Amino acid sequence: MNKIFFITFVAISVLLSFNATAQEKKEQRHFDREAFEARRNAFITAEVGLTPEEAAQFIPLCNELRQKKFEVGRECRKLSKEIRYKENPTDADYNKVIDECLDVEIKEAQLEKEYFERFKKILSPEKVYKYRNAEYKFVRNFMKSGRDNKKEEKQKK
Repeated sequence: MNKIFFITFVAISVLLSFNATAQEKKEQRHFDREAFEARRNAFITAEVGLTPEEAAQFIPLCNELRQKKFEVGRECRKLSKEIRYKENPTDADYNKVIDECLDVEIKEAQLEKEYFERFKKILSPEKVYKYRNAEYKFVRNFMKSGRDNKKEEKQKK
């Protein structure tokens, strides 16, 4: 009787440990948007050399621009995802995606032009220039760190 109890206990313990490990991995894959934005805003503030007053005015405006660009690109992302999973996309399907995505790029450029004019009212031209470079630098660093993390995960396995 004790052997059956012991074997059952060990089997349940092993199953629970596998479940806990799977949940940990699942939680690690979750993207924390707020943390990402906070990290990006801190990076930009430091990289551009914003004063606290400038940051208080500038960062909310940057976040607003990013949100508008995200909304503008929604249809392009949707169509791109649909065509990826479509069995036999036609030339018309591809043309629709291409046209929509090109329209998005034009709208994003217009938004950037509008917001950069607003940025110039808060920051010096030098800092506006540094901001643009800081955005690109942050994305490169973020993507690079993602690749590095994936390499580390593969090496652990």
